[in-house]
Amino acid sequence: MSLKPSQTGLSRLKLILNLAIQDLWHDRQVSLCIAAALVAVIAPLLLLFGLKYGVVSQLQRELLDDPRNLEIRMLTSGSFDEAWIDQVRDLPGVSFAIGQTRSLNTQADLLKDRQHFLEGAELIPSAEGDPLLASQAHYPKGTEVVLSESAARRLNVAVGERLTLAVSRRLENQQERGRVEVEVSGVLDAARFPRPAAFVNLSLLIELERFRDGLASPLLGVGSGVQHADYPLRYARARIFADKGDAVAGVVKQLEAQRIETASRLAEIENVQTINRVLGLIFSVIAITALVGCLASMAGAFMANIDRKRREYAVLRLLGFQRPAIATYVGLQVGLLTLIAFVVGLGLFVIASIAFNHLLATSHLAAGVVSHITITHALAALVLTLGVALLVAVIGVVRAFGIQPAESLREA
Repeated sequence: MSLKPSQTGLSRLKLILNLAIQDLWHDRQVSLCIAAALVAVIAPLLLLFGLKYGVVSQLQRELLDDPRNLEIRMLTSGSFDEAWIDQVRDLPGVSFAIGQTRSLNTQADLLKDRQHFLEGAELIPSAEGDPLLASQAHYPKGTEVVLSESAARRLNVAVGERLTLAVSRRLENQQERGRVEVEVSGVLDAARFPRPAAFVNLSLLIELERFRDGLASPLLGVGSGVQHADYPLRYARARIFADKGDAVAGVVKQLEAQRIETASRLAEIENVQTINRVLGLIFSVIAITALVGCLASMAGAFMANIDRKRREYAVLRLLGFQRPAIATYVGLQVGLLTLIAFVVGLGLFVIASIAFNHLLATSHLAAGVVSHITITHALAALVLTLGVALLVAVIGVVRAFGIQPAESLREA
């Protein structure tokens, strides 16, 4: 069968595709062996990558789901103004920063009644954008407070109820106690903050510090003390959060450059990054080794198949198949077998992933770890597989180009 000059390019392609499919079906046992060899490489690699991606993704989610891992705590106290806090907010990688008063002024008593009270509860300044309160409907304003779950449980209060916040001071040898009524606007999950604490508006915390410094405080119901409308506002430290795990190290370095000692969970974040790099290296070595072996195996199989069919290729050349047609013919055969093998390998990966996910979900040692890949990963794997197929096709085409039409006449 010759390719007539009047045939269109599409007709030529259809003819070549039909011949390629019929040839593969005729030698279906050989085709099955070649495809199976490719499946034996694709399915394990997909499963290995799925486990690697699932493990690292789970670890990263656990880190990012807990905003405390993004917090950079200042270990030393100083005297900082609002301008310095604004500078910290503008640092690359910082998502939230708010000033904080001296440690002695971040505690107060919370009282509901004589049976339910909490002495020395931790007071934490908060504002819009606070990562720890991201699950709350709104942030504390004015005299509102958001209690941690442990504090709310010990006080036996719920959202909407009111408490008394009380602080004491000693002024001119007189013991004074200031009180203000606060409303519980939210309760924070224990997973977010385990200690008994109350998140308050920064202005309320500053008022408590001024009261302890000896100023009069109408808000707390105490008129005695120094009357200072222009009392300088200074912060002892700040609450600082990075916007993502990779940014923690950068924020720490920028603060340390200002001679500010910090504490963070940078070690845990770096551990996850190290695990990702190690698993990536292991997967890369295994994948390269497997792909090289697959390339050699497929190339050898196709070269042997072409040598076995030298007479058939010679007849095709004699019937008018030029080199471009031969190259298309070999390329289509390689491509079809590769696509079939990839689909089967992907199906086996899905089945194996379901089994892995089920087994790992029931294991206390690896709970939550899953095996999965994204559509992008699947497409990248397909492109890589087709790339290997292209190399095999090139090797096969070079072999086929060496077959001359006269060989069919000599063997006739």
